[in-house]
Amino acid sequence: MKQRIITAIIALIFFLPFVIIGDWPFTVLVYVMATVGLIELMRMRNIGKYSVSSVLAIGLLWLVMLPVEADIIPTGWISKSEIIMIVVMLLLSYTVLVKNKFTFDHAGFILLATLYVGMGFFFLIETRDAQQGLGNIIYVFFIVWATDTGAYFFGRAIGKNKLWPEISPNKTIEGAVGGIVLACVTGVAYHLINPFPYSMFIIIAVTILASIAGQIGDLVESAFKRHYGVKDSGDILPGHGGILDRFDSVLFVFPLLHFIQFI
Repeated sequence: MKQRIITAIIALIFFLPFVIIGDWPFTVLVYVMATVGLIELMRMRNIGKYSVSSVLAIGLLWLVMLPVEADIIPTGWISKSEIIMIVVMLLLSYTVLVKNKFTFDHAGFILLATLYVGMGFFFLIETRDAQQGLGNIIYVFFIVWATDTGAYFFGRAIGKNKLWPEISPNKTIEGAVGGIVLACVTGVAYHLINPFPYSMFIIIAVTILASIAGQIGDLVESAFKRHYGVKDSGDILPGHGGILDRFDSVLFVFPLLHFIQFI
């Protein structure tokens, strides 16, 4: 626990200035984190980080994370989506070039992994670049942290009924509900201090959705790890694991809040 707290404090001290500054320094940091996260996923699948498929995957990730209106080629004769499709075709063609040592299953894994990681980090950048971006990012992280904290302490205190033992044996239904409750308390407090242009009812409803989405994101990553037989996605954060271990919840929350047009 002591190591987790020390790592969390150091990580926060490092990460917070980039969030506050925003603009290109924040974007560069998010690209680095997303790249590390994707490499962590590919390592679970035993795909080498220096392989051709990894290079294509990282290139595809960076394309996915570009702004929608990005003018990749100044002449404008090819769009972002078209370049993405070309990379997909190259990835599939690679299965032939290596005589099926790199299979369709590998290609499918890389494509889904790239979309999974790229989608969440893309919306993290979009959130910071938007109006009231800093406040929205702080809200999301507070909700995710409150959910994790509430789930942990409620689960330890009164948790009896397992939430999904096949995927995450330690999580309980009581803990999940406790996480939602603490997230709602945190969301209401944040709204009172830094008001959103919405009613309190909307804030509570959205916070409940965000808390549930965050817990689903956590379970999704737990399912990956259990399927591939690993304890943590990586070891870049001592006591916490890898990038995906720390950002699995927000990878679901940021897209959701954009989809419902809350942020």
